Amino acid sequence: MEKILKLNSNEEAIALYGTLDETLRHAEKEYRVRVSARNHRLKIVGTKKDVDAAHRFFTKQLAEIRKKADAGTGPVRSVSRPREQQQRSEPAVSGYQGMHHPGSFFHRGKSIHPKSKNQAHYLDAMASNDIVVAIGPAGTGKTYLAMAAAIDQLKKKHVARIILTRPAVEAGENLGFLPGDLQDKVNPYLRPLYDALYDMMDYEDATRCIERGIIEVAPLAYMRGRTLSDAFIILDEGQNCTHAQMKMFLTRLGQFSKTVVTGDVTQIDLPGGKKSGLVEAQKILTGIKGVGMVYLTDVDVVRHPLVQKIILAYEKYESGKV
Repeated sequence: MEKILKLNSNEEAIALYGTLDETLRHAEKEYRVRVSARNHRLKIVGTKKDVDAAHRFFTKQLAEIRKKADAGTGPVRSVSRPREQQQRSEPAVSGYQGMHHPGSFFHRGKSIHPKSKNQAHYLDAMASNDIVVAIGPAGTGKTYLAMAAAIDQLKKKHVARIILTRPAVEAGENLGFLPGDLQDKVNPYLRPLYDALYDMMDYEDATRCIERGIIEVAPLAYMRGRTLSDAFIILDEGQNCTHAQMKMFLTRLGQFSKTVVTGDVTQIDLPGGKKSGLVEAQKILTGIKGVGMVYLTDVDVVRHPLVQKIILAYEKYESGKV
C-alpha cells in the first residue's frame, strides 16, 4: 500500500524532512515503511497499518509547520522526531538546527542549510562576495556548503561551470608508487571532492557534467596560466598551498566568477617547514572589499558528535594543557 502527502513549498519540505532527510529516515525505522520525496510529494509505502501510522505522523508534523507559518512566527526550527529520536540525547549545536535560511538549498529531497550562526554567516559571505576564505577544523561544513552553493548557482544558470581543485600534497603517505598515469596518481588527493559532489548529485548526472566539462575536478597545478570566467571555483585544503600557489590561484579569477577557499590551519602538511599560503592570505586579504573571511570553530562541527570532542581534546593537548 502507498499514500501520498502533498507539500506546498520548499520551505515546508525543508522543515518537514529535517536536515539531510533525517526525519524521513527515522520515520522509516520507526514505522517500518519506505519513504521517498520528489517534487513536493512525499510517498509512503508499506503495509496498510504501518503506512497509516506514518501518514498520521507526517500529517501532524505538517499541520504544526503550517500553523506556525500562518501565525507569522516563521519556518519551524525543529520538527518533532519519532519516538526513537526523542529518546536519544543530541548535542544542541545552535539555535539554527533545522532552520530555513535565505541561502538554504534543496537537492533531491534534501534540505541543506546552516546549522550554526557561523555557517549562516558563511552562506551570507558566499552570496555577497566574489572571493570567500573559510577557515576551520574538520567537519564544520566548509567544503560541503561551498559545494551546495556551487551546484545551486549552476542549476540557476548563474555560472556555466564548477571547478573543484586541491593541492596535491602528501599527508605523510607516499602515493607515487600507485599504478596508472598522472591523473590516476592524483585522484586519491581529489577523492573528497568527488565524495561531496556525488552526495548532492546523482552519479550519472555528475559523471555527465564531468565528461562535458561543466564540472572539472583537477589538482591545483592544472590552474596555472588559466583565466577562470563564468565559474564557481572551490579550492579545498587551502592550508597546503604555498605562498606562490595561493597567489597564482587567487589571480585566476575571471569575469562573473566566484571563488571559495577552504582550509584548516591546524592541519598543514607542507614539507620542509614551508609557510602556508592560507595562513598568509588571512593577513594579506584582510580589508579588501569583495573578499569575505569566515572562521568556523568546534561548535560548528556537524559530523559525528565525537568529532567535536576529538577536536577539543587535540586543541587541549597541543596547547600544552594535558
